Amino acid sequence: MDGVNDTSGRYGQGLAIGGADLTIEDVWALSTGRVALRLTDDEAALAAISRSAGHVEATLAREGVIYGVTTGYGDSVTRGVPTGLVTELPLHLTRFHGCGLGRILEPHETRAVLAVRLVTLMRGWSGVSLDLVRLLGDMLRLDILPLIPAEGSVGASGDLTPLSYIAGALAGERDVLFQGQVMSSAEAFARTGLSAITLKPKEGLAVMNGTAVMTGLAALAFHRAEQLSRLTSRLTAMASLALLGNPAHFDERLMSAKPHPGQMRVGARIRADLAEFARLHTPTRLQDRYSIRCAPHVIGVLEDMLGGFRQIIETEINSANDNPLFDPEDGRTLHGGHFYGGHICFVMDSLKTLVANLADLMDRQLALLVDTRYNNGLPSNLSGATGERAPINHGLKAVQIGVSAWTAEALKLTMPASVFSRSTECHNQDKVSMGTIAARDALRVVELTEQVAAAHIIACVQAVRLRLRDGGLKDAELGTRVGGFLAAAGDLAPFIDEDAPLDKALRALCEALADGRGLDWLGAD
Repeated sequence: MDGVNDTSGRYGQGLAIGGADLTIEDVWALSTGRVALRLTDDEAALAAISRSAGHVEATLAREGVIYGVTTGYGDSVTRGVPTGLVTELPLHLTRFHGCGLGRILEPHETRAVLAVRLVTLMRGWSGVSLDLVRLLGDMLRLDILPLIPAEGSVGASGDLTPLSYIAGALAGERDVLFQGQVMSSAEAFARTGLSAITLKPKEGLAVMNGTAVMTGLAALAFHRAEQLSRLTSRLTAMASLALLGNPAHFDERLMSAKPHPGQMRVGARIRADLAEFARLHTPTRLQDRYSIRCAPHVIGVLEDMLGGFRQIIETEINSANDNPLFDPEDGRTLHGGHFYGGHICFVMDSLKTLVANLADLMDRQLALLVDTRYNNGLPSNLSGATGERAPINHGLKAVQIGVSAWTAEALKLTMPASVFSRSTECHNQDKVSMGTIAARDALRVVELTEQVAAAHIIACVQAVRLRLRDGGLKDAELGTRVGGFLAAAGDLAPFIDEDAPLDKALRALCEALADGRGLDWLGAD
């Protein structure tokens, strides 16, 4: 990722961490390699980091007591650490937390986690050295990615176990992915002219005791959910077109009578997509079924919540969320609970429910399109086969079953994680957030919903093409918005006249959506 070009020109010489607050879009850009990272050269910000590290040293010099520095961890806070062993304690913290299991975070997920943790440490409250933040920045800049197991965090005290794989890598003791190969971090550092660091007394705890995993994953889930909201609006318009539905359901006057801003925004999108169709076509039904007519009311709930979700995630990204903290001005040691991930857990629990509802909506729309009882004259299962070939071709019959399965799985995962808080670690961590589990669940729901959306793209594109072929629609009725989407996304959606496996097309669409290319297909709002 070193030297990545920012083709948009938005970031100039790269994205500086340690200056202005990071946005969700910044985290996304860093995670996907769209922008190069650099640490801020702001002298005040760098001086605050140095002062905070100096306060730790000064407190130790006067034999002050600091949790996790001169004491054991968690419930072991009552156990003092002999002065001669204080310097060994941070490495022990990284080692005994090396018990993560489950899948390894994907490279883009790991980059998001590294970026969020780096922002926290550069706030100047964590008592870490400039050497540590520079090495962490170099790891992200050079794409030296710790292998982080996804499972093992209850979200307080933060993401201790998964973040231990970053802290251990900084010390040269954990495996990383570098240039497509798994190797020790020490070897990756040697190849790039870097050196592992010796963790100073507060530094192991500072890296590990926070919310970076759940927050990094939350930023990615949010970005993809935002895309899905817009995509579901577009696909609703295409389903309405294909069904020769009634565009009056999205009338501006009707939307303004129940003025939820998100609902009105979705209604406006669909109305703009159907503008030419509404002008040139006479509806065949007075009222369409709920999955068409009530789409703004389903999608609009997510739209209305996104603003609040964004504020919470971005506040967490840019916060000092470890423990203890050190006031960079006066050096006071502050013991608290900022590692607690309750805000992120609530957002992820809520977001996954709203996104799963998008899957359910698209599932219902697709079911209308393939069923000759409800699709207003379209062929059975949207097969493009004609004549004597029609009886042996089954079009999207199995795809509709797959969509039902993916939707059911997404809906099953909407049980909130926060209600499963449990007492851990000798009842010291007796109320925990479960935020990391919620974030992982949210990402899985997003992934499943993208699978539903990929199938719905194929179905809607196929249905509109059939209407154009058979004369039920004219090109002029599509308008530039739908027409542009049909041309862009339709490149990955084959016309189905003879039965053929569709898994490769579905995977290509899913990969495009996961990478954010759906926003390019959608164009300006």
